[in-house]
Amino acid sequence: MDTNIIIYSAAWCAYCHAAKEYLDKLGVKFTERNVEEDPKYAQEAVDKSRQMGIPVLDINGTIIVGFDRPKIDEALKANKLT
Repeated sequence: MDTNIIIYSAAWCAYCHAAKEYLDKLGVKFTERNVEEDPKYAQEAVDKSRQMGIPVLDINGTIIVGFDRPKIDEALKANKLT
């Protein structure tokens, strides 16, 4: 099932790793877009979040900046992904 979850991240970002590990633990599939490797992804993340910080999670259109577990859980539940 295509869940339409995108994580904008970078290799050096500890919170990015935490967010990805959390989704992996829940068994939720996602697409990773590395903002360092492709400037287009960095611009997408800024356009969606209106901020410069990462990670940016796009869960079926719900934008979450940072590893905010309660917001991630809420968005996953709202989209029936957990």
